Amino acid sequence: MADSINKKYLHEKYIQEGDHGRSDYFGLIKELVRLRNRNEPGSLKFILWQDEINKTYELVRDELINNQEKPVAPVKFGTSGWRGIIGKELSVKSVRQVTRAIIAVYHEAEKKSDLAQALGVESFYEVQKRGCVVGFDNRFGGEILAQGVVDVLSDSAIPVYYAGESTTGVLSAALLELDAAFSINLTPSHNPLEYGGYKFNGADGGPASSLITNLITKKAREIVAKDSPVSVSQDRSLVREFDSLQSWINMVRKSRALHGLDYDAIVSRFAHDLEVVLAVDCVHGASRLHIKKLLSGGLSATDNDRVIILRGEDDPTFGGVAPEPSSQNMGPVMHTLAARPEPLKLGAVIDPDGDRVRLTDGTVEIDMNLFGAMAYHFLHEHKGLPGMVAKTVATSNFANKLAEDFGEEVFESRVGFKEFKPVVGKALVLFEESDGISVIGHTPEKDAYIGLLLGLDMVMTLRKNLGEYLRQIQGEHGFYYPAKDGVLVSSQGKELMDTLALLGKYAAGTVIRVGSEERTITKLIDIDGRKMVLDDGSWLMIRPSGTEPKVRFYVEARDREKQIALFETAKAMLAEIGLL
Repeated sequence: MADSINKKYLHEKYIQEGDHGRSDYFGLIKELVRLRNRNEPGSLKFILWQDEINKTYELVRDELINNQEKPVAPVKFGTSGWRGIIGKELSVKSVRQVTRAIIAVYHEAEKKSDLAQALGVESFYEVQKRGCVVGFDNRFGGEILAQGVVDVLSDSAIPVYYAGESTTGVLSAALLELDAAFSINLTPSHNPLEYGGYKFNGADGGPASSLITNLITKKAREIVAKDSPVSVSQDRSLVREFDSLQSWINMVRKSRALHGLDYDAIVSRFAHDLEVVLAVDCVHGASRLHIKKLLSGGLSATDNDRVIILRGEDDPTFGGVAPEPSSQNMGPVMHTLAARPEPLKLGAVIDPDGDRVRLTDGTVEIDMNLFGAMAYHFLHEHKGLPGMVAKTVATSNFANKLAEDFGEEVFESRVGFKEFKPVVGKALVLFEESDGISVIGHTPEKDAYIGLLLGLDMVMTLRKNLGEYLRQIQGEHGFYYPAKDGVLVSSQGKELMDTLALLGKYAAGTVIRVGSEERTITKLIDIDGRKMVLDDGSWLMIRPSGTEPKVRFYVEARDREKQIALFETAKAMLAEIGLL
């Protein structure tokens, strides 16, 4: 009886019958997920609440297909493409409009050499010869939206390599292997369950530059504003389904001499090495379709009981958790590994579109701040590969110290993987603190699978767990303790930027207080926010959010106990300029 009342109350709270615009379907779905999760999976109540979730998703499906309204928020392509609420912002209509905008960009590139160079094509005829790779992650409606994209590409006689559900890194590799002109991936990466997304990569396989994304945004908004009909075609004669993971495997094999990762040898060693166990939490994302096949050399998935898949079911609600590599999501992996008898243990959490990964050995959680530096050490010292390292400015300086000790260069960029374009093909490892990584000879797109393969190779080659390897490197080169936080502030946009400019008083040579100590700012990096490196090698960085009234802090202490003091110093600086 109580459940019936709950259903009726929730339906009346969130649903306006026959009115998609005024209905909050995902507000209802989140409530239903919480009610479902109070019960044991497989129990009658669990099944009944899941049935309500399924019914609500059918309303979302109808909105996706039939919504003719303009997106609630204007289309905007940022660092990782366009993201918005499924049905309200990303619908078949709006996705078709954005795809038409991309085609318009390619037509314009015939008249603008700088745009053509950024896109990697010389003419629209070349686009029609090379084609486009299309895929999607596990988000609800991904296949429906992908077909909306294909409708528009088919109308323009652009061949489509259709990957179906796949990951960002795999689609990037497929784009390069097939020599396609561009790729479209329907994914919002690690955003919550109500979000859909649209990622565009040009011919180089990497995230598009601002020159391209700004123009896509402009043309998409013009098309939406005019609401002019978008021509589509249901002709599928130019659509070819293919195995995107096999393209990824082929690329890794071909680039072995560059990055030192022998894919077939790693897979074979793992198959026969009974001392190694691997646990991967796919958080219900697209990687759940690939992991076992990835570790069997592209053959049919193995039943190797040393490959443990967690949250490997298809569930667009992600079980009610935030679908991202995080300390909270790492818990089940660490618990699983702790119960295993094998001495060598590797665990990973991968986000829905497989472009982020965080690793563990079952006892120590290793985020990309540290793992990226470990990967650089491994390739440089154990694979014998010379070369620089690339990292974003908000990432740990551990890799900087390694490069200094190796006599190599460091490329330190603004936040965003597309900022690495100048050193793709030069840097041994490219990584950012938000759990993204790639390597020389691989895609210029961040890729969880290459990180997983690196971790597995490290463990089997060194016969050490990652925590032990990290302690060894730190013992030789120094200890680094990165962390991040953020606070809401009283302004945003230009007003926030103008206020943050007052931090200019903290120039190189300025003495500041960190806890009970006085420290001197020895170096200032202002390419993306303000990073102040101190005389003991610690640093703090203050960077505004681009989407909300929030300021993010990144800090790194050389002593774990001093992390909090660095955060307090950053907050004191904001208070001094009137933001708190």
